[in-house]
Amino acid sequence: MIDAERQRGAGALNWAGNIAFSMGAPHRPESLDALRALIAEARHVRVLGSGHSFNAIADADGPDGTLISLSALPSSVEIDTAARTVRVAGGVRYAELATLLHERGMALANMASLPHISVAGSVATGTHGSGNANQPLSAAVRRVEMLTADGSPLTLDRGDDGFGGAVVALGALGVVTALTLDLEPGFEVSQQVFTALPFAGLDFEAVSGAAYSVSLFTDWRGPRFTQAWLKQRSDLPPVDFPHAAPATAQAHPMAGLPPENCTAQLGVFGPWHERLPHFRAGFTPSSGDELHSEYQLPRADAAEALRALDSLREALAPVVQICEVRTVAADTQWLSPSYGRDTVAFHFTWVPDAEAVLPVIALVEEHLAPYAPRPHWGKLFGITPAQLHERYPELPAFTSLAGELDPGAKFRNAFVRDILGG
Repeated sequence: MIDAERQRGAGALNWAGNIAFSMGAPHRPESLDALRALIAEARHVRVLGSGHSFNAIADADGPDGTLISLSALPSSVEIDTAARTVRVAGGVRYAELATLLHERGMALANMASLPHISVAGSVATGTHGSGNANQPLSAAVRRVEMLTADGSPLTLDRGDDGFGGAVVALGALGVVTALTLDLEPGFEVSQQVFTALPFAGLDFEAVSGAAYSVSLFTDWRGPRFTQAWLKQRSDLPPVDFPHAAPATAQAHPMAGLPPENCTAQLGVFGPWHERLPHFRAGFTPSSGDELHSEYQLPRADAAEALRALDSLREALAPVVQICEVRTVAADTQWLSPSYGRDTVAFHFTWVPDAEAVLPVIALVEEHLAPYAPRPHWGKLFGITPAQLHERYPELPAFTSLAGELDPGAKFRNAFVRDILGG
C-alpha cells in the first residue's frame, strides 16, 4: 500500500509531490453532461480531489486509465436552514463551504485541521477532526449522489441498503457529484494552547475530554506533548486544564513555522470555521514538503499505545516533523477507521525522505499491531490487505456492494484492487 517508488518526477503531482500521477494532468469537465460522457467512454476512472492524499489512492493507473478532477464543475452549495442541511457539489472545498454556511447562520459540527481539502474527497477517505464525542466528517453525510460506470445517476440516502458503504467509499463505487450534509446553528469557539504536557502520569481520558476538540502534539524528542490545543464551544463550560501551562503567544504546532498561518488562539472566541481547523484558509499550512501516516485504534488503548510509541523515540525523532494525537467517536460507515469503536488517532508528519521514513513506518505498525490499528486511507501505510480484512468487519459487505454497482471494476485502480481484489 506504500508507493515508495513513485517519488517526485515528471507529470502532475499530488500536494506533497511524492506521487506523480501516471496519466498526467486530469480531465476537467465543465458540466455534468461532459462528466457523464467521459465516464461512459472510459475503461478505468479515478477522481482526484484536492490532491492531499499521500499514496496512489486517486491515481488512474495503466495506459487506459482516466483521471478526472471536478474542480471545473459548477461549485453549487444549496443551504436549507429549515431542514438544517446543505447540498454540496463534488468539487467544493471545506473553506468555501464553511464561509457560505457561516453567512447563513449555520455550521458543521466539526472540521479537519485543514480547511483546504475537498468535501467529497475528505469523506471518501475517512478524514476527521477531533473530540471524544465528535464523529468523522463522513458522519454528517445524509445523501450521496453519484454517477455509475455507464454515466447514469444513483442516489443513496441514510437508511438505504448500501448507504453504510457509500460515503467512505475510496472512489470505488462511482463519481460523487454531490453530497447532502447535516447542519446545526452557528456557534463560536475559543482556542487555547498549552505547553509541555508530560507523558508521565497522563490521564488520557481527562485530557482528551477537557474540551469540545483536543489535539495533542509531540516531536518524540522527549516524553511529553510539546503542545495541547483545546477548542471549546461558547455553549459549553469554560476549559479547566490544570495539566500544563497555557501559551502566552500565538503558536504553530511545528517549531519555527509562522504562527500567523494558524487559526486564532489565546482563548479569543470566534466563528466555528475560524477555530475548529488548525490552519487559516487563506494560508498554505506548509510547503507540502512532507509525508503523512495515520493510525486509528481503540481509544481505550490510547495510554498503552502511547507507551509503545514512546519506546521508539530514538527511531521516530529523526524522521518526524510533528505527531498529532486526536480522538474520534465511533461511527457506522463500513470503511471508516472509527467504524464501531471510539478511536484514538496517531497522525505522523514525516520528513520528505521515503527511504528513511518507510522502515520507521514498519516499526510503528509492528508496535501498534496488538491494538489492531486501522490506517487513514489517504496516507502512507504498510498494513496488508489480509490485515485490513481482519480489522474491517464490513469489508466483505463493501466488496459485494462495489461488485454490484461497478461489475466491470471501472473505478478500481491498483490501490483498490489490493484491498478488494479484481
